[in-house]
Amino acid sequence: MKGKFGFSMVKKSTGGGFSRTGVLHTPHGDIETPAFIVVGTKATVKALTPEQVSGLGAQAVLANTYHLYLQPGDILVRDAGGLGKFMHWNGPTFTDSGGFQVFSLGAAFGKGVSKVATTPPHNVRP
Repeated sequence: MKGKFGFSMVKKSTGGGFSRTGVLHTPHGDIETPAFIVVGTKATVKALTPEQVSGLGAQAVLANTYHLYLQPGDILVRDAGGLGKFMHWNGPTFTDSGGFQVFSLGAAFGKGVSKVATTPPHNVRP
């Protein structure tokens, strides 16, 4: 089912729990859950080629948006054709926001980035 996002349940727990197995469908390929997903800091899984990552059974790569922004930079990644082409990975990728790193590395301070929501969620009373 390449080309669309979706989720198909394969098997559900019969013991009354919430456990299940399934397949997460993405435009770049399917991911069987539970999944082995490796972390590629700065668009690379350290000491492994994309072929080795695939050979290990990884179905996707997770990258950190803030680390990519710092180095190699969003413009370089964009000009290379996007994250997948930049890191030579044709399978699914995940990125996180990098929010933790923005604050833990101190880069947010004085830059207009805040932990305080400007508008409270609709279900929270002020």
